[in-house]
Amino acid sequence: MHHASIRTANIHRAIAFYEQLGFSVCDRFTTGYTLACWMEGLNGRIELIQIPEPHPAPDAFGDEHYVGYYHLSFDLTEATTDLLSWLSSLKEKLDERAREQPDQFQALKVLLEPTQQMIGDRVYEVAFIADADGLPLEFIRVLSG
Repeated sequence: MHHASIRTANIHRAIAFYEQLGFSVCDRFTTGYTLACWMEGLNGRIELIQIPEPHPAPDAFGDEHYVGYYHLSFDLTEATTDLLSWLSSLKEKLDERAREQPDQFQALKVLLEPTQQMIGDRVYEVAFIADADGLPLEFIRVLSG
């Protein structure tokens, strides 16, 4: 896959959020009339596109009847020994930045605390958070299999 594209209400706030996850901007450009960029990190690439007159995104995580693209998933198996510690560290970092720069950052919204899930013949540790626009992001680690 080349990249996953995310439409955002505020590209600067979205960039700041994804930088906290380990992404960095590799290209900035415009798409017609709006700002955009590619960011690389966590073994992937995302594209952020600022939407000039945004409407709130549907609640893909909370609405059990929602149909459509659901979430991005990042494998942290090689990056951390457990999701709980990783998530706690991220929460501390974002909460502090939200206090220092409330116009740029918001406190981390955890949608699902780390839990174990059996998928096929593997056991995964799984957690979900919301990005700067409330879109769900999944983080997984292989525990066994």
